[in-house]
Amino acid sequence: MTEQTAQHTVRSYDDELKFLTHKIAEMGGHAERMVEQAVAAMVNSDNALAQRVISDDLILDAGQREIDEKAITIIGKRQPMAIDLREVIGTIRISSDLERIGDLGKNIAKRVVAVTDTRQTLSVYRGLQTIAELALTQLKDVLDAYATRSVAQVNIVRERDDEIDALYTSLFRELLTYMMEDPRNISACTHLLFCAKNIERIGDHATNIAETVYYIVTGTQLPAERPKEDQSHTIVVDEHLAS
Repeated sequence: MTEQTAQHTVRSYDDELKFLTHKIAEMGGHAERMVEQAVAAMVNSDNALAQRVISDDLILDAGQREIDEKAITIIGKRQPMAIDLREVIGTIRISSDLERIGDLGKNIAKRVVAVTDTRQTLSVYRGLQTIAELALTQLKDVLDAYATRSVAQVNIVRERDDEIDALYTSLFRELLTYMMEDPRNISACTHLLFCAKNIERIGDHATNIAETVYYIVTGTQLPAERPKEDQSHTIVVDEHLAS
């Protein structure tokens, strides 16, 4: 192989790795918009916006397929090692989390119609907005950590997930109270509980991405299990015993 050919091969390989990084950034931005719009549609009872979010999920699905195909091609053709291999494997894992975040946004949007005619108190929708803002901040920060390969940012994102869990538990308790006070609230509050849980899961996926970034940069895995602050499973038991 001539020196010119070798340089061309290196440039081509670099371009392929940059393509994966660029696609992750694209998917991340799209996932952020989907979640933001889905929550806005729920808060404002905007059925048209909800339908747009549902349709837009196809874009993330296509992005994940494109990354998977490109990553497999790179592994087969380039046989990357060390950090390059971690980069390729990491993009597969991150794109999967981003695609799942899009699914969660779509699931929120699908419930907009179901609660439009049974509006709950304003505090519930503010609670959803607050959790969503935290989850989206987590997602933005972890995408920045991926772009800059910042291990310090990874640790901040991972630790902050407890805030989302605590807010979710609080909103869960509030919605459960409304259901117990008036059975007519049960259907709408159940849909809102699923929306809140979907937002909480978005925070979990952001944490997954943070752990993948840590693996890409360091070559080591963070501890798999992290204590969860979501106490919603105990609230149901507590409320039942109190009744």
